[in-house]
Amino acid sequence: MNTLTKLKSNLAIDLSFSEHKITIFIEDGREISIPLEWFPKLRSASLEELNNWRFIGNGEGIHWADLDEDLLVSELIS
Repeated sequence: MNTLTKLKSNLAIDLSFSEHKITIFIEDGREISIPLEWFPKLRSASLEELNNWRFIGNGEGIHWADLDEDLLVSELIS
């Protein structure tokens, strides 16, 4: 018997950083933590640069203007 419910959203609603990872909070309650090491521009960015982000596509992606970096949430969780 499969008890997993169908996930309803891949839209991000918030994100945070620790020393070595980014945590993305998804609309359906999931939290995805990913090593900053995977993203060279993010890994070498200052905390000020990391915190200068905005959602694109109503949470489908994240954009850092200072770093010229974009991440698609669906690519991170598939």
